[in-house]
Amino acid sequence: MLPEVKKILYCTDLSKNASFAFKYAAYLAKVTGAEIHILHIVEKLSSDAYFALQTYVQNDKSRDDFLHHRIEHARKRLEERQDYFWNVLAPQDKALRSQIASIDIVESEPAETILKKSRKMECDLIVMGTHEKGRIMHTFLGSVAKSVLRHSRIPTLIVPLPDKEEAGLAAVE
Repeated sequence: MLPEVKKILYCTDLSKNASFAFKYAAYLAKVTGAEIHILHIVEKLSSDAYFALQTYVQNDKSRDDFLHHRIEHARKRLEERQDYFWNVLAPQDKALRSQIASIDIVESEPAETILKKSRKMECDLIVMGTHEKGRIMHTFLGSVAKSVLRHSRIPTLIVPLPDKEEAGLAAVE
């Protein structure tokens, strides 16, 4: 018996390639009827960055506002990219938006969080794009994608950077 795909975890870093990768998640959801769970992770500040923030921003409220703003900025960018994606789709495909079951934005360590979330939600597939810097570094894969591939126990689709022609079609500003 062939495996069923009922839950897709789509992980986005909000890059242009992540938008391109979402096309694959949407297509797979269309052909399988799976629900899509969207995950964006805002990386935690390094201890050095947090120390600098505490040193230069003395006001506790201002520091908290800054940290909260990072999450809200990511939420706004994700909403903009989602709106753009669904607005440019063919009318017959717009109903796929109802297959988005959840959208989570968390502050954490990316690879570990992706793996934990996929297990907790009992996802059948992880879909993510390579990082834009990944073309030269990490032999076409970003370190997060590499780590997820190395440790995932479910199928993981890594969508490579599109060529320039496809990138023009995938661009979501």
